[in-house]
Amino acid sequence: MSSERLAGLLDEYAELEKRLADPAIHADQATARRIGRRYAELVPLHKAAGELEQARADLAAARELAAEDPSFASEAESIAGSLPVLEERLAELLIPRDPHDAKDVIVEIKAGEGGEESALFAGDLLRMYTRYAERHGWVTEVIDAQDSDLGGVKDVSLSIKTKGVPDGGNGVWSRLKWEGGVHRVQRVPVTESQGRIHTSAAGVLVLPEAEDVDVTIDQNDLRIDVFRSSGPGGQSVNTTDSAVRITHVPTGIVVSCQNEKSQLQNREQAMRILRARLLAAAQEQADAAASDARKAQVRTVDRSERIRTYNFPQNRITDHRIGYTAYNLDLALGGDLDGVLDALSEADRAARLAGDSELARR
Repeated sequence: MSSERLAGLLDEYAELEKRLADPAIHADQATARRIGRRYAELVPLHKAAGELEQARADLAAARELAAEDPSFASEAESIAGSLPVLEERLAELLIPRDPHDAKDVIVEIKAGEGGEESALFAGDLLRMYTRYAERHGWVTEVIDAQDSDLGGVKDVSLSIKTKGVPDGGNGVWSRLKWEGGVHRVQRVPVTESQGRIHTSAAGVLVLPEAEDVDVTIDQNDLRIDVFRSSGPGGQSVNTTDSAVRITHVPTGIVVSCQNEKSQLQNREQAMRILRARLLAAAQEQADAAASDARKAQVRTVDRSERIRTYNFPQNRITDHRIGYTAYNLDLALGGDLDGVLDALSEADRAARLAGDSELARR
């Protein structure tokens, strides 16, 4: 356990506590929210350090009393037995955590191989994440979507936010960061007349939502085009050029948005997605420079690179990264994802305790 790191984090906790007590800081809600999130991350550490310090003081007192009265010996022994558990808990909290854990996310789902069946499955995934968010009291918003003819989605961007500051600094990203990759489905499609099982796939990309302080965008680096929105089949949705396409010239990242009725609203939504993608790209570059251990999320909808399989005939969900299998696919698609997400979080915890930076995402 690093005493210097612990002291530094406890000093940071005390400083943040002072800043949050100053009414002036709440005039800037963005700054107050950012500081509040960091403070929430440090609360468990502060509590664990306090409990360990108190236990050590109690042990010293009990041993002193036991020297005069043997009846206190059992109490001293009990306190001594609790110390390893408290020390392990504190040591775990001192392991550097994912800096994005407190952030909200943007989930992008794209239909891949399988045509209309893939688009229907992408729609199933959209409902799964929306229902999971509802279970946790999070707020969802469809930023942009391209629907398919049979009621699925070809491409959708979903914002998921916590209400207020997340407990312990565990925001949406801390739970859904594992979802990025290719999701494969095995079932009889509605378009199949012979009852044969087909395999198709949809791609999921999870991005921590960036704030203005996270990413600096030079407006001169942007090329902004406007065009007319269209829906399934190509019919006109409105008669004005309200849809927006933003190209970040230095990186080549392109974002389009057409869900809103006004050009200004579509531009704001597109900028949200662009900031998130630029933050993710910068993080990947930093990770690649530091270590080859961490792998990026899958960005191509290739069934051979799947992270998870949803098998309808067997009601089975399998996560291939950790060998997790459960026969509750119907519940998972209804938003009950905690089983697989808890297993992934535990695998990540074990990897970090073993000295790895984090669980490889694929």
